[in-house]
Amino acid sequence: MHTDVLVVGAGPAGLALTLMLLRSGIRVTLAERAGPSSFSRRDFHGEILQPGGQLVLDQLGVLAKASARGARTLDGFQVLRREKVLLDIDYRHLPAPHNRLLALPQSHLLAELLAACERLPGFTHLDGHRLGALTQDAGRVTGAVVARSGARRVEVHACVVVGADGRFSKTRALAGIDAGRREVFDQDVVWYTLPAAGRSTGRVRIHRAGKAAVLVHDTHPDRLRIGWTLPHGSWNQVAARGIDAVRDELKAALPQFTDLLHEHLTSLSALSLLDVFAAQAETWTRDGLVLLGDAAHTHGPLGAQGINLALQDAAVLHPVLVEALAAGDVRRERLAAFEAQRRPVADAVTRMQRVQSMAFFGVGGPVAEFMRARAASVVTRTPAGARLTSRIAYGRTPVRVRTDLFVAAGGRRAA
Repeated sequence: MHTDVLVVGAGPAGLALTLMLLRSGIRVTLAERAGPSSFSRRDFHGEILQPGGQLVLDQLGVLAKASARGARTLDGFQVLRREKVLLDIDYRHLPAPHNRLLALPQSHLLAELLAACERLPGFTHLDGHRLGALTQDAGRVTGAVVARSGARRVEVHACVVVGADGRFSKTRALAGIDAGRREVFDQDVVWYTLPAAGRSTGRVRIHRAGKAAVLVHDTHPDRLRIGWTLPHGSWNQVAARGIDAVRDELKAALPQFTDLLHEHLTSLSALSLLDVFAAQAETWTRDGLVLLGDAAHTHGPLGAQGINLALQDAAVLHPVLVEALAAGDVRRERLAAFEAQRRPVADAVTRMQRVQSMAFFGVGGPVAEFMRARAASVVTRTPAGARLTSRIAYGRTPVRVRTDLFVAAGGRRAA
């Protein structure tokens, strides 16, 4: 099988890039290890879209359709202690139309992106195929071998392979690229989704209570997503105390939801642990190979940055690939223009998340709490708050899709 670009991984970044390339007249084969109905069955935690990610999806024409499947708008971020608001970052001050956070189930987004790809010529979808090996010629990646369980292997010959297969990327591992994992966060997060009809908050809220910090936000349909922060590596000891002790700790942090927690949180199996870490792959490019999104750089959940950075990555990589394929030059030196632009952005987000983690989730005595309150007051009541909101929402500079590179159906740009 021959294609221009082989994209490994059907997450938001991989599908968004696939759609951009197809609209630019480039043949794309998408290989995804999950089966055809996996989107509707899988539960994703990273579902909050910042305005920067919304902008990319809007320019691709999929945001409204995905939202119509079911989503919740959120006015901003708040940090509370004993129900007193310490920090209020209000997104409604940003320019419309992307002046809200959007809690959009990834299953809805992925389904719309995939549907858009399937309507275009040049698209091949190898669903249920696991990556087995990368093929190389004189040090250049020339494709990959993929296989469905119980079926024959398929060798895909490609000008470029894009690894968009997440934080534990098989593409990255097969290329021999170190993930660059860094333990820069002091917390892990235990996630739980709580049925909560009529109990919406309209914001992402971080509730501080004693040593605990719990993140809560609305999600579709009529649920609350709860993220309970714990000291890094401590979940096994916490779980050993049993569901009653876990439920009591969450009730203490979220007294307003005591009734719902008592009714619905009945088993430890309902909770899922996210190992929180940062990572920066030692390189994002090789001859004929690019790493995208979490495969290149991994971030913590704070500030809802992961999916948004990945979508912006796709928008930046798109013109780099179009121009490289048109020139017949997919050497690392040419593809590295993508990394040169995006690595500083990823570095800045990691630094910002580290500061946010210590400020929002860190422990300490009365002096530490007083300093947090003062810092939050400065951010909330001064122009610094507006600048911070814009930086979190869009990054240093909003990323836009190069729609000028799109061609009419059936057009071709790459040989």
